[in-house]
Amino acid sequence: MGQRRRPTPSQIGAKVSTRHVGSSRNPDRTIPQAVPQVTILRDVVTFAAVFLAALLAYWPALRGGFIWDDDAHVTSPALQSLHGLWRIWFQLGATQQYYPLLHSAFWIEHRLWGDAVLGYHLANLTQHALSACLVVLIVRHLRLPGAWLAGCIFALHPVCVEAVAWISEQKSTLSGVFYLAAALTYLHFDRSRRRSHYLWALGLFLLALLSKSVTATLPAALLVVFWWRRGRIDWRRDARPLLPWFGLGATSGLFTAWVERTYIGAQGATYELTFVQHILLVGRMLCFYAGKIVWPSKLMFSYPRWQPDPTVWWQYLYPLTVAVVGAGLVVLARSRRGPLAGFLIFGGTLFPVLGFLHVFPFKFSYVADHFQYLASLGIIVPGACLLIEGSRGIVTGKTASRVVGVVLLVVLGILTWQQSSLYRDRETLYRATLTRNPDSWMIHNLLGMDLAQTSGRLSDAAAEFQATLRLNPDHAKAHMNLGNVLSQMPGRLPDAIAEYQIALRLSPNYAPAHSNLGIALMQMPGRQADAVAEFQASVRLEPSDARTHQWLAFVLAQLPGRLPDAIAEYEAALNIQPDDPDTHMDLGDALAQVPDRHQEAIAQYEKVLQIHPDSEAARQSIERLRALEAQPSQGSIR
Repeated sequence: MGQRRRPTPSQIGAKVSTRHVGSSRNPDRTIPQAVPQVTILRDVVTFAAVFLAALLAYWPALRGGFIWDDDAHVTSPALQSLHGLWRIWFQLGATQQYYPLLHSAFWIEHRLWGDAVLGYHLANLTQHALSACLVVLIVRHLRLPGAWLAGCIFALHPVCVEAVAWISEQKSTLSGVFYLAAALTYLHFDRSRRRSHYLWALGLFLLALLSKSVTATLPAALLVVFWWRRGRIDWRRDARPLLPWFGLGATSGLFTAWVERTYIGAQGATYELTFVQHILLVGRMLCFYAGKIVWPSKLMFSYPRWQPDPTVWWQYLYPLTVAVVGAGLVVLARSRRGPLAGFLIFGGTLFPVLGFLHVFPFKFSYVADHFQYLASLGIIVPGACLLIEGSRGIVTGKTASRVVGVVLLVVLGILTWQQSSLYRDRETLYRATLTRNPDSWMIHNLLGMDLAQTSGRLSDAAAEFQATLRLNPDHAKAHMNLGNVLSQMPGRLPDAIAEYQIALRLSPNYAPAHSNLGIALMQMPGRQADAVAEFQASVRLEPSDARTHQWLAFVLAQLPGRLPDAIAEYEAALNIQPDDPDTHMDLGDALAQVPDRHQEAIAQYEKVLQIHPDSEAARQSIERLRALEAQPSQGSIR
């Protein structure tokens, strides 16, 4: 008599009854059993080991500084108050994207450690490690082999480095925790049908959406899991409870797409593609992401931006490959549904970033490692299961599977350590990216901005901005950045003015370029009136920029008969930024020139002393004004 084959998980799932769980004979209802304390202790130790392994792998990045748009995510001074927290939730445009839970987390973190980068990196790392542990619990709940291997692969896979080492991508790690927690809780609900489990899962899903809207794909992924387990989707049991989830997800996704277009600028010819171009792009993106998971080589912070071209024959190979693989998995699903389920979860989770919705980073590249942070689980989990099953078939017992698993994790850990070491500082990251993607005008511009802030590197910064403009001559910000550098170099102020003017020809409503041009013009003899015109244009475009009001006031104060206008501009600046000591000092100096406003000037100097009690200039100004008040016949001071 032959040995009886052990059924696969998908075959077991196909035999489960789909009757409504309210029945007392529901076969999915399980009786809670006590978990042995030894098992709990072992899990706690193993979870701690996952965190320590991730900590070791990401150690080089833990002290890496802010990069690219981190300053737009870490809480700005205008949002650090309780009123700022209210604005995070209820004022569109207060933050770069409307992810209020994410920015509330940043708000809390700033309260705890300010701008110290280590705290933000540890927060990202902790959330990533927690997500890896949730992967273990989900795979174990589904009774699949390789639960720990799947979780550890996710924790140590180098494709996740960008999401973990880049502070701005806390949106990925935080939303990942809520996404996976919601999935696990809903799977418990699928067995118990308890209302409390459902409500907890729904609440966690909402928190995930408020952290990053790509998590809207979760209900579709759950339906795929149910199809994998039972071989069919039952309307009453599987689909109907998830209808509110689909509604929330669709609303969140469409709202985020609108914010991307309206507030971030993800619109225009750059984002427009024909139907055939979309097909070519989707096929290439799916192949790219799957390839980076299976063979994570040449990872980079910014990949080249492809040009989907229907006239190039080889670009059709990508969608053809996807179609062939999909068809093969459909045929295989007659006996084994797991691989097709993983393929559907992988592709479905990537749907928001496959080009159908406008995403601002598409301006630079259609792909990014952090885009597939959660989608990678569609390949990692089935891959871990197949690896465990395959290794057990080669050698009797668990020895082979353990050896294979350890070797794989060590290799992944080393690759992650190497990749995370690129994030130890901005220049290292940008230069490593340019080594693999030398035509990235965005990275040249970012490197130039970093070098411009480094003492003695103005010439290097100018070279990077010039490289940016060779690749993208219509990049207004690069022209302005080049102007900023040239304005600090001896004898190059006229060249700086020319760059600012080019930037404004390309983008007439570019407020910072107007302001910086005004600063340059005010240094040229006889150009103060032109400087005033530029500052006024900047104020019209960005009336909430306190610094521009201050510059405008400074120039007006030097023009005959414009002192009242200067005072008004200083007051406007203080209405926006009331605790700025320099503006209080300048306003005091302006008021001191008006004989009947000396007391107001003294009040401004006293406010400077409240902010900086050791300000000798404010103290001396007060003494001179009081002495002048005692001798009114001597006139005003300057």
